[in-house]
Amino acid sequence: MTKYEIQVLEDKSSLALAASDLITQIIESTLKNKTRAKIALCGGSTPKAAYSLLGKKNIDWMSVDLFLGDERWVDNKSQDSNCFLLNNSLFKEGNPSLEASFFAVSTVELSSPDESADDYETILKNNLAGDPPKFDLILLGLGDDGHTASLFPGSDALFERDRLITAGEGKGHKRITFTSKLLSAADNVVFLISGSSKQTALKHLLDPSESWERTPAKLVAPNSEIIVLADKDAYPS
Repeated sequence: MTKYEIQVLEDKSSLALAASDLITQIIESTLKNKTRAKIALCGGSTPKAAYSLLGKKNIDWMSVDLFLGDERWVDNKSQDSNCFLLNNSLFKEGNPSLEASFFAVSTVELSSPDESADDYETILKNNLAGDPPKFDLILLGLGDDGHTASLFPGSDALFERDRLITAGEGKGHKRITFTSKLLSAADNVVFLISGSSKQTALKHLLDPSESWERTPAKLVAPNSEIIVLADKDAYPS
C-alpha cells in the first residue's frame, strides 16, 4: 500500500516556499552521492510560484538534468505549454537555474503525439539509468478530477503498462505523458496541491479504498513514501 507523508502549509505562498526548499534539499542530497541529479517537473498553476523561487537558488545547476512529466501537444511557445510556464518562472533571465540541462518535449514539429512520445522516451533512455529509468525526484500536481501528469480518468493512457511515455488526451488537448510505470520508479515523488477545488481529489488520493480508475493519481506507487505538500485550502477538513 502506498504511504503518504502529508505536510499542510498555511497558504499558497507558504506552499511555494516549502516546495522550493524541499526540491533544493533533494537536489543537494542527491549530488552528494551522484554526479548528476535527474528531476521531472510538472506543469499547472500551483508550482509556478515554487519554480520562481527555485530558479534563484544557488544550487550546482550545471549538475542538474530537468525533464517534463507531461506536456500538451502544442508549440513550446504557446501559453498552454509547460515549456512556456517554465520560461516564465524557473528559467527567467539572470537565474542561476539557466545553467541546468533542460530536455523539452518535441511537440508539433513532429508528425503526431505518438511520435513525440516515442522521441521523448528515447531521450529518457539515453539520459537515465535503470529499467525503468529512475528519477531522483518527480514533481506532480493533482487535478480536481483526480488526474496527475496527463493521466486522466477514462483515458487509454491509464492502462499503458509497458511504455515509459505515451500519448493521451485531456481537457481539450492532445498530450504526452509519463506512464504510471515511470512515475512509480522514482526515488522521490512530491505532490504539490493548492486550493479548495482540490479537496475531494486529495481526499480520494489518500483513501486506501479509492480506485485508480476514478482517481488516476493513485497509480503512482513508488517504493518510497510520497510527500504531499498541500495548503490549508486543499486539505480535506
